[in-house]
Amino acid sequence: MKAIHPKIVGVLTDTFKVPPAEIHPESTMDSLEMDSLAVAEFAVIIKETLGIHTPVGTLHRDATLADVSEFIRSASRRTEPVSNAR
Repeated sequence: MKAIHPKIVGVLTDTFKVPPAEIHPESTMDSLEMDSLAVAEFAVIIKETLGIHTPVGTLHRDATLADVSEFIRSASRRTEPVSNAR
């Protein structure tokens, strides 16, 4: 989780303006006040920045950041990263 967590924190603070002090591995998307639309947008940003495809419905508002990190870690082992180059 150590390599992925800082990237998640960056997305949450830069894009969603979540205060860094509120971001912990046990924080849920709901506790960070991320509604369903924000969670869907988060999934798209994760795909774009990390190259990890997150199927619709995979990330839920009650998922902890530790859960999200583990999902990303396991997904990155199963698939090749998606390139943003055209």
